[in-house]
Amino acid sequence: MKIAVIGGAGVRTVIFINGLLKRYKKLSIDEVVLYDIQEEKQKIIEKLCQHVVKRNKEELRVRAVSNPVEAVRGADYIVTTLRVGGDHSRVIDEKVALDLGVIGQETTGAGGFSMAVRTIPVLLDYCEMIKKYAPKAWIFNFTNPSGLVTQALLGAGYKKIIGICDAPSSTKYRMADKLHVSEDDLYVEFFGLNHLSWIDSVRVKEEEVLPDLLRDDEFLKSIQEFSMFDPELLRQIGLLPNEYLYYYYHRERALENIEKAGAARGKVIENVNLKMMGELKSMDIDADPEGALQTFLYYMQIRENSYMSIESGLKERPLLEKGQLEVPDGMGYAGVMLDCIEGLQSEKGKDLVLSVENQGSIPGLLDSDVVEVTCHVSKMGIQPVSFDEIPEHCYLLIRLIKMYEKLTVLAVENKSKEIAIQALMVHPLVNSYSIAKRLVEKYDKAYDGIFK
Repeated sequence: MKIAVIGGAGVRTVIFINGLLKRYKKLSIDEVVLYDIQEEKQKIIEKLCQHVVKRNKEELRVRAVSNPVEAVRGADYIVTTLRVGGDHSRVIDEKVALDLGVIGQETTGAGGFSMAVRTIPVLLDYCEMIKKYAPKAWIFNFTNPSGLVTQALLGAGYKKIIGICDAPSSTKYRMADKLHVSEDDLYVEFFGLNHLSWIDSVRVKEEEVLPDLLRDDEFLKSIQEFSMFDPELLRQIGLLPNEYLYYYYHRERALENIEKAGAARGKVIENVNLKMMGELKSMDIDADPEGALQTFLYYMQIRENSYMSIESGLKERPLLEKGQLEVPDGMGYAGVMLDCIEGLQSEKGKDLVLSVENQGSIPGLLDSDVVEVTCHVSKMGIQPVSFDEIPEHCYLLIRLIKMYEKLTVLAVENKSKEIAIQALMVHPLVNSYSIAKRLVEKYDKAYDGIFK
């Protein structure tokens, strides 16, 4: 079987390949083909990926191509992980928003809106190509904002698409580690939308433990995703939150911390990636592949250690030196995708958190609305968990963000600034017609007419 990665020059591709090495034989995967418009960067990533395979003495074929049709032709599974406009586009998205006094995070609010408007048309073109050259392939969309983009693609009629995000799986991994149980013995149930979800059940070997966890301050402080929230808030709502809810529950803190830092995360990521690629370009990777890999891992460590640190004000974790770094495996979007493939190939199946069509999972939403919920994945297909009732405060926020998402998709379809303004106006992190109008005007100017 063949996996194609559209956006193969992304830095996470190396980690994706490493995660695949433990499972590619079991999943009958023979080849991974990478494609990216950034050819120089892709050559570097290709060499790092091939070294990871060789150092593990495995036989998986990894190659990069310069033609997207060659990448997707005959593929069984396709990953889409793009950043239309490159790293600097994120800097622009965040700065435009911050200049108008609102949070511009790349998936949530104004920044996510700008990224979606640029990205959806590009992904629709790729989906049309995939429909022609790999009609039976499953598409795993990791391109942000994942839920919104997946809504657009499914709405356009491309049905074998699954939105994936590593946030829920990473949370479960850390929870299992803290509770000293295996992930197989831990059931964590999520409901909501991508980057707007809550945990309403945590079961260890079928025993419900969520109420106990909510009372345990030490546990809440020990899990990165929960530590940024006030424990009293979590006990009040009776749920554990996705970390991106920090922008809603502690909005003024997030904005104040970003402004105090003097730069949003997009600028930090851009600088890290520029330094990383600068060093890698100056190295002879063929002569010293391990040295290049250690350089890559060092900068990836800097990148990951800064995650949510600016917005939350939390301290960054200490860094390990080059030469001591191992390639992560089992985490990230690779783990989610591979778990999904394994589930689709098995009778027993797996419980995973995915962005899929609602199909009655969350009452009050349309069956075609894309939600992020716990799903049972097996040979029988993908079945979202059904929820009898959603807490009112969660339901209202879900409905509001879903309205924003669908208006954004409609704005892209119609190339309409007016609908785009409506979309941003209803978003809680904007919540103003006059600010929404200025945001749309500034993004349209920054990207030379994205609504043409």
